[in-house]
Amino acid sequence: MRFYKNCLVLCFSVLLSSCGGTGTDWADVGYGDGYAVGYNTTCKIRGTLVEGNWDNEEYMEAYNDGHDDGAADCRRSK
Repeated sequence: MRFYKNCLVLCFSVLLSSCGGTGTDWADVGYGDGYAVGYNTTCKIRGTLVEGNWDNEEYMEAYNDGHDDGAADCRRSK
C-alpha cells in the first residue's frame, strides 16, 4: 500500500511541476502557424487551423515569415 501511495505522490508532483509554464512564445506559435498554412496552401494539401492571434504584432510578423518559408519549401519539394 505504501508503494502505491508513493507512486501516486510522485505522479502528482510531476504533473504539477509541468503546469508552471513561462507563458506562450507567440513568435514560435506564429511561425509554426504561418509555415503550415504556407506549405499546405502552396502544395494544395488541405486547410489548416491556426491560433489566429492577429492582434499580436509578434505573432503576425512570425506568421508572415513562416508563411513565406513554408511556401518556399513546398515549391522546392516539387
